[in-house]
Amino acid sequence: MSTYLPTIKQLQYLVALHEAGHFGRAADASFVSQSTLSAGIRELESLLGVTLVERSRRVVRFTPLGNQVVAKAHRLLREAEELSELVQAAGQPLSGELRMSVIPTIAPFLLPRILPRLRKERPQLKLFLREETSDHAIESLHHGRADCVLLALPFATGEVTKAKICDDELYVAFPKDDPRDPPAEIPPTMIDEARLMLLEDGHCLKEHALAACNRPELRASATMIGTSLHTLVQMVDNGLGLTMLPKMAIDAGILHETNVVARPLKGPKTSREIALVWRANSPREEEFRMLAEELCAG
Repeated sequence: MSTYLPTIKQLQYLVALHEAGHFGRAADASFVSQSTLSAGIRELESLLGVTLVERSRRVVRFTPLGNQVVAKAHRLLREAEELSELVQAAGQPLSGELRMSVIPTIAPFLLPRILPRLRKERPQLKLFLREETSDHAIESLHHGRADCVLLALPFATGEVTKAKICDDELYVAFPKDDPRDPPAEIPPTMIDEARLMLLEDGHCLKEHALAACNRPELRASATMIGTSLHTLVQMVDNGLGLTMLPKMAIDAGILHETNVVARPLKGPKTSREIALVWRANSPREEEFRMLAEELCAG
């Protein structure tokens, strides 16, 4: 039986290549040269005595065994991360490095309010932020690229632990000169499906908006076009339709210097839950709960 054990670095290179599908992009993501990454994977294959990756000029294709090894590598790398976290958690809480993914419908509205105070009160904390859509952020969490995720629920997260930050109500945004003169609270029945514009797939706010309206025909009719809330506001400001915005964005001034008006959506489920989530049984759970309290205080 072979006594060779893959190194953490070799497994990281293999996982990076699987995720990027390209040696150059995988090397960039790993902060090494392409030749270093390629040599590391070849050494892994040589010492294991198997082919994990089929190489050609244009295509990188993993063998069936290669895909199985990658799946196992993800688990091993997560265990290695948790070993490091266990040691770190034994020291001063909320210190050292912490990688947090944040979804785009939260990051620009909540973080500028919170980060200055957090940097002042927690100078030993090195917070690395990554803005990702909900699905990519959860994938990063389970693959070990992120330690925790700040997102909006409900959303399919897999096995995680969560701490609630706050509720964030949904508003309907429309041009100021809308001829219908909407009431102080807008019922879903007043929303014109032909004019509704929402974020593209991958953003959980789209699903929250559709669920809040509880009108199945909107799912088929709404234009899923916006790449950001700022883009949607500009489209509404130019008379192209209406959209739905979280109160967090309105409070942060997203409608300033526009001719867009926003009024609350009326209904039983017209808010999203802002929460911090992390991998279940993480040894840094106490730290994450402390971070959630800091975010709540913001």
